[in-house]
Amino acid sequence: MWWTCRTFLVLLTGLLALSLSPQADSAAVLSSQDAAKEPPGPLRRVFMKEADASDFFRRRSRRAVKSPDELSAEQRQIQAADERRREFHEEKRNKFESFAEEEGDEQNERTRESTEQWREFHYDGMHPPYEYNRQTN
Repeated sequence: MWWTCRTFLVLLTGLLALSLSPQADSAAVLSSQDAAKEPPGPLRRVFMKEADASDFFRRRSRRAVKSPDELSAEQRQIQAADERRREFHEEKRNKFESFAEEEGDEQNERTRESTEQWREFHYDGMHPPYEYNRQTN
């Protein structure tokens, strides 16, 4: 039970500190007289009158036809993204192909070396080398 009392005291202290802080006034809702005034400076560009906003949304609804400039800009962006994607995948493919080729070359070299070692170990000096001593049936 003591922890609920303690939590209540902490919340009460926080509320008191927030209500007495100078920033509390700036977060308050403006009165109707203050709201009727136009906002100063850069806020004027952000907020527009209701009639202008409704005209904007009426002109640019979801189903509105886009201008040719907008369509061509979107197409250029899509083509640039496709080109970047194509280059990325081509680069990845080239890296993998070179890696696979190097791995194959290394594997062939290891196989050749082990085959040579096996032939040297098993050569008895009596017969010609392996290539010329194949038994054909």
